[in-house]
Amino acid sequence: MAEEMRVLLEYADKINPEDAEEYIKVGGYAGLEKARKMETNDLIQEVKNSGLRGRGGAGFNAGMKWSFVPKNAEIKYVVCNLDEGEPGTIKDRYIMEGDPHRVLEGMAIAGYAVGANYGYIYVRGEYYLCMYRLNKAIEAATAQGLLGDDIQGTGFSFHIKVQSGGGSYVCGEETALIESIEGKRGNPRVKPPFPGVVGVWGQPTIVNNVESLASVPAIVVNGSEWYKSKGTEDAAGTKIFQVVGHVSKPGIVEANCGMTVRELIDKYGGGIRDGRKF
Repeated sequence: MAEEMRVLLEYADKINPEDAEEYIKVGGYAGLEKARKMETNDLIQEVKNSGLRGRGGAGFNAGMKWSFVPKNAEIKYVVCNLDEGEPGTIKDRYIMEGDPHRVLEGMAIAGYAVGANYGYIYVRGEYYLCMYRLNKAIEAATAQGLLGDDIQGTGFSFHIKVQSGGGSYVCGEETALIESIEGKRGNPRVKPPFPGVVGVWGQPTIVNNVESLASVPAIVVNGSEWYKSKGTEDAAGTKIFQVVGHVSKPGIVEANCGMTVRELIDKYGGGIRDGRKF
């Protein structure tokens, strides 16, 4: 089995996912502490320079999406999209069940960057363990002063609510997801306006995938050049891949972007079953 280049899943099987102190001991929330000492424009630029692209499908530059949020709005939101509805897809679930604090930290950093004080995590309705662990992690982080009002005396407040999904596949689309959060039928909105201008409750909102937000703390701590050194010029960083089907070793792996499908199947999946060729 090829060695994994873990960033997102670095501690997913090594710490208690509900315990904020264990996450802190391995460097957790250092990214949030560093981010709070940065100018918000510099923070957004650092994420933009890293080349981090959306991991939900569209592949749009995450930092650029953040930069579209108007600065003069009084209320803004950060939404984490965990409506993982594709058949057999469970990559985001692995992050949330194994290391939810990483995503909470990424959301708080995003909130600080765009001036948002509220966040929603929209979770697929069947992901009961995800919702349980997220709520426990939010409680633990709030008790440590890492979420909630006046985080560590800095004047920055950020509150996160877990929202159960509405059971519709189309709610994975960002505007349908926003409609569902508001208690409406999960139908996509006509764009423009985009969520960055008119989102949840009519307020500016950034919507990012779990993987995207989970990447942010490591980018802030290690810098954009470090992140760009992984992957390719067009697709920086690592990605979680599901290797399933007729392979010898099905499973979830994290590796640098840019590999071929053959490499993914042969090195990480142990090749096709029964010695067949790709």
